[in-house]
Amino acid sequence: MAGFDLNYSEVTEMNVADGKYEAVINSVSEDATKGGAQFINLDLIIRNDLKNQKFANAHIFSRVFKSKKDGKYPKGMIFAIGKAAGIPDKTHFESLEDYFQKLWHKPVLVTVKNEKSEYNGKTYENLNVKRWEISKFPEVQHKFKESNKETGSTDPFANGGQSIDISDDQLPF
Repeated sequence: MAGFDLNYSEVTEMNVADGKYEAVINSVSEDATKGGAQFINLDLIIRNDLKNQKFANAHIFSRVFKSKKDGKYPKGMIFAIGKAAGIPDKTHFESLEDYFQKLWHKPVLVTVKNEKSEYNGKTYENLNVKRWEISKFPEVQHKFKESNKETGSTDPFANGGQSIDISDDQLPF
């Protein structure tokens, strides 16, 4: 590798600043915390197809937790995200997974805020989505990172859903 010189005038800010961003829904999945609290995990990417939008390609993660009271996801939040993603009113979904599929790569306009929270005596900084809106730019030309052409995955270890056989002599222990 050739050498290089530091140039602090080219430093890139790593944290997304408070504000409004045109984003695209990269992925949606259901997950749970170590303590067992279930949530919907949304991975948004700030769009790189719009000029003058700072933090292009940065990820924004948002979680929607199940209610502790009734163990269900809050319909108002689920519906707000669907509306912001441009899914037509009264659309029927066969399952939560069907809903996730319909959100995939949809454009949204989100307002985010950096906030501090405390949990178990530790303070954390989080970038939270405070508002979901319909994108002002519905035609998405965002360039995603190249995926594995065979599996459609960006996971370099994905094997198209096929099992991987590893013999004992291949193991380091």
